[in-house]
This record gives sequence, structure tokens and C-alpha cells, in this order.
Amino acid sequence: MKILFIDSTHPSLAEKLTAAGFQCDLNYNRTPEEIVNNLYLYDGIVIRSKLKLTRELIDKAVRLKFIARVGAGMENIDTVYAESKGIKCLHAPEGNRDAVAEHALAILLCLFNNICKSNQEVREGKWLRESNRGIELAGKTVGIIGYGNMGSAFAERLAGFNCKIIAYDKYKKNFRSTLVNEVQLDDIFKHADILSLHLPLTQETNYLVDDTFINKFNNNIYIINTSRGKILNTDALVKNMKSGKVLGACLDVLEYETTSFENIDVLKLPESFQYLIRSNRVILTPHIAGWTHESNEKMAAALVSKIKMFAGLKE
Repeated sequence: MKILFIDSTHPSLAEKLTAAGFQCDLNYNRTPEEIVNNLYLYDGIVIRSKLKLTRELIDKAVRLKFIARVGAGMENIDTVYAESKGIKCLHAPEGNRDAVAEHALAILLCLFNNICKSNQEVREGKWLRESNRGIELAGKTVGIIGYGNMGSAFAERLAGFNCKIIAYDKYKKNFRSTLVNEVQLDDIFKHADILSLHLPLTQETNYLVDDTFINKFNNNIYIINTSRGKILNTDALVKNMKSGKVLGACLDVLEYETTSFENIDVLKLPESFQYLIRSNRVILTPHIAGWTHESNEKMAAALVSKIKMFAGLKE
């Protein structure tokens, strides 16, 4: 099979596939037009987020047998249309589950313990102890929405913090364990002190967390989002931070990101974003939760296994 690499990946992905007999074309620097014009040559595509694989582009890839995304989310691929044409869609959420879980915990602890704020103050010669008094995670109820690779990994990381973990997943059942209580969404609203989102971006989850959703919570809450920016309505978040309903937010993703997740246009960002960057109750990171050296290699390894299995090759 001939495979087009549209985005850069860990070198082991191409190396191991080449060793297995695949022809790998590493065309990271091609323009979108060049990529589109040559899609008909390939049996497989490896992609991160450079292009959106619409049905129009899929139709141009007349030899295509599989699409492999180096990552978890598949929203930049029309997977329904691809699979209707017999094209296998592969991804690697198990490869960055640990990275996302550790990052979610890290930004939550940074927020609770004023780490970013106090670090900057000390560097400025300020030694402010009382105003940086922290909050303990112990005794809190953490509500996880989405209990796949990322949500379950986050629960594993929380296990030693003496907090109660409850989780809801619309499409997954019977995952209750000694670690987590499986609950309904209404139970999340009733009991959660902290909400952590671990969902794919779909039509169903786009702006899922809006003003109405937030105000269903009995408690004033903290929100963590390491999934996709457009799951959380930023205007609604800021409105409820101002009212006190949302006590703080940890955001690795923003709804303002471009499709490729590589940048945001700061000059065009609205007032709600300006509020976030001014607030000491917000931790912001640039979509790096799953972006570790280890996850890069683990995602490559996962896709090597899946592509070889798809092609009928032994490990």
C-alpha cells in the first residue's frame, strides 16, 4: 500500500510501516492544493489536522482504503461518508490518554493552589501568602462527562486524592468500579464540585456546555476542558464566572482555535477571551494536554499496530 503522510508525525510511524512493506510518502510541506491533486495515488492517509477530509476530498481519493489520524478526535474527517465507501477510519486515543489525564490534573492543581499566580508574584518580588491560600481537592466531588480513554485515565489519576469521582457517558454503560461511580447526567448536576469534559466534538456536543447547562448545577463549580473548545460556550462561561456560578476554569482548548489547532487569531478574539486572560481564576494552555514526547511515540505505535492489522499483517 502507498501511504500519504499529510502531517508530521513521530518518525517511528513511517519507519515501522516502511519496514513492514508499505510505501510512505512524507509530504509535510505540500500545499493543500498539491495534496488534493495527488490524493488519487494513495491507498492510505496519515493525518493530524492540516486538512479537513470532506466527502469531496474523499471522492478524489479513488484508491483510498484507510485514514489514520494521529490523535483522538476525528472531527476533521467525514468518517460516516468514508466508512460508507468502505474506507477504514483509525485513530489513537490510547496513545495520549496518559498525557491528557496528567495535564488535566496538573492545571486543576495549579488553579487550586494559585501556582501560576504566585510564581509570577515571587518573580516580581512579591511574597503574598494569605492571598494565595489554596483549596484542597480532597473531599470534593469530581464529575466526569465522557468515560472513554481520556475520562477513565483522569479518574485513575484522581484516585489518590481522596475525592469522590462520578462519571456519565451517554454511550458507555456498566463501567462502575471501585474507582468511579457510574451516574446519570442529573447526578452530575446535583453533586459535582468540579466538572471535567472528555468528549469528542460532534453536532451533539457542539456548545453542549452553555448557560442553561451550567445553571443546572446545584453547586458553584470549577470547569476543566481538555477535549475540544467548541464544547464549551465561552460567553456562557464568562457570564457565569462573573455571577459566581463558575468559580474557576482550566482550559487547554478554546473555541477560537483554527481547524488545525495550531494558532488563534488574537486580534479577532472577543471580549470574553480578554476576560479569561485577565482572570486569576483561569488557567490557559495552548492545546497541549495530549502533546508530550511520550504520547507522540505512543500514538505512532498504536497506529502502526492498527494499520498492520487492517492490512492483515502480523505484529
